[in-house]
Amino acid sequence: MGTKEININHIMKTRLLILTAFLFCFIQARAGNIFVECESFAEKGGWVLDQQFMDQMGSPYLLAHGMGVPVQDATTEISLPEKGKYYVYVRTYNWTSPWKKGTGPGKFCVYVNGRKLTNILGAEGDSWMWQEAGSVNVKDTKVTVSLHDLTGFEGRCDAIYFTTEEGELPPSDVQALNAFRRNALGLPNVAPSAGKYDLVVVGAGIAGISAAVSAARLGCKVALINDRPVIGGNNSSEIRVHPGGLLGVEPYKELGGLQQEFCPVKGGNAQPPYVYEDQKKLDIINNEKNISLFLNYHLIGVTMDGNKIKTVVAKNIENSKELSFEGETFSDCTGDGTLGYLAGADYRIGRESRDDFGESIAPEKADSLTLGVSVQWYSVETEKPTKFPVFKYGLDFNINSFQNVFMGEWNWAAGQPVDKIHKMEYLRDYLFNVIYSNWSFMKNEYPKIPKYYPDNQKYKTRQLGWVQYIVGKRESRRLMGDYILSEQDVTKNIQHEDASFIISWGLESQQPDSANLEHFPGGPFRIFSHIVPIYHYAAPYRCLYSRNIDNLFMAGRDISATHVALGSARIMRATGMQGEVVGMAASLCKKHDATPREVYRLYLNELKELMTKGVNKKGIPNTQTYNLGDYLKEPPVIQKAEAIKVLY
Repeated sequence: MGTKEININHIMKTRLLILTAFLFCFIQARAGNIFVECESFAEKGGWVLDQQFMDQMGSPYLLAHGMGVPVQDATTEISLPEKGKYYVYVRTYNWTSPWKKGTGPGKFCVYVNGRKLTNILGAEGDSWMWQEAGSVNVKDTKVTVSLHDLTGFEGRCDAIYFTTEEGELPPSDVQALNAFRRNALGLPNVAPSAGKYDLVVVGAGIAGISAAVSAARLGCKVALINDRPVIGGNNSSEIRVHPGGLLGVEPYKELGGLQQEFCPVKGGNAQPPYVYEDQKKLDIINNEKNISLFLNYHLIGVTMDGNKIKTVVAKNIENSKELSFEGETFSDCTGDGTLGYLAGADYRIGRESRDDFGESIAPEKADSLTLGVSVQWYSVETEKPTKFPVFKYGLDFNINSFQNVFMGEWNWAAGQPVDKIHKMEYLRDYLFNVIYSNWSFMKNEYPKIPKYYPDNQKYKTRQLGWVQYIVGKRESRRLMGDYILSEQDVTKNIQHEDASFIISWGLESQQPDSANLEHFPGGPFRIFSHIVPIYHYAAPYRCLYSRNIDNLFMAGRDISATHVALGSARIMRATGMQGEVVGMAASLCKKHDATPREVYRLYLNELKELMTKGVNKKGIPNTQTYNLGDYLKEPPVIQKAEAIKVLY
């Protein structure tokens, strides 16, 4: 559970680092210098904008996600303070360094006014660091700067620093660098207001979309904040997971109907981008007059008034501008429980012990294990033979260990023991390394082994068509509510007076594929799922609001549940229904000037009426996909959870 600790030494160190940053800014003000955030480049070319790890490494960055083919240059124009000689430094990271020391694959260089600077970047070191790009003499203060990718293998660039003082670098420490950024970019100390809202929803996955639309249709003024340019979360074209789960079942058959308005008709994981119908999701938001949508805004802070959230602050991932959102109620639909964490909400990470809740499929001892994260991919057939660069960076793929497949769905998952908050870049990069190393073996080594002909010839005319770079997460923080959903609720179909959203997916836990674990004991990347089939179950509303932050809702994979119960509750159609209920409850908070808890205590019957009626447009066909356990017609009597083994 999260705790608040005050460490005086840490506070003093932080203050010293920030003071150092401001002193550096003061000194540098005497020299000609300019700090350029790469995410602000006017033309990003083939580079993609990655904000997933900015809380840990300090900023969004540009990523050369070319799957082994160099991407088009990113270009922008800047104005330097004066003419003359400038020394150019770049903040970058050699991303394969955790697995192989020495030169890495993410190579790129910087061009100024069409002239290539001396040094190759992104392939040395073992952490985010400033590297010297070279120097340049400029005769005009307006110059064009370009990032030129050399490999297509995930080179990354955070910022570029031009200075007339050789060797004078911005700080490397993240906190000090953040203070330096604010000064260099001229950001105000107080973020401008984006307005006051009845409900502020952070995160626009299936849960966040549903919460925003539900509340808006019931008369709430809603702000919906999303830190990507695309909405839909795991069901977007960026991650490509289909929404599982049942809709249209008792006791509230209209719950989930809202998803029929915006969820894609076709199912399947790791399919072409059009399958996920991003525009359909965007349209439902833009057509609601009570919703203000803020794309590309990443949550960075909150202000509190006692046990209530007063405002949240979000930063634009392209231009660094910040906005402050005032709200009566807030909903954490971030998945990671980020809003709740920043507000000081009680939370859990990892697995409870068997004795904590009497869960038969929980481990004997509590631990920090969570469900893994996925990076999906697929290859495509071409008319002619294609080549792929040899890629070997610390992982041994051979005839015994390689994966002989054309694609990887979300069972390509890793990192159960790894911190899903602070180590996510490491996990994502590990899966990059796995995918490229495996594909390199199939393209370059497997075809040369005569005994496997003709099977080993099938990769000659295939090339990588898509590799996911926005990570697909299953579990991290879970925010604690007045009720904590557990195994018994789901398997024994316990009835609650505040029954609300439907859970229909089985209780799912995961283990590494045994063969994959044998070959990669330090980092298996294939999983089996163990699933206990259940009868569909109505979970209590009390799981959807914080027990210690008075105006905080949550919907999605961060609701109040044990690790075991989350295996069922996290499926997207269930999270969408959670969002609908949150929107309904928020409307009652507005109507009665009430807290989420008071909706349960005083206005539960009104909430039931709203859940019965629904907020969805009627008559739209149910496009739900197959759901494990659909065949169960009666509630099962399960004394002990017996799992079935499924390989997706």
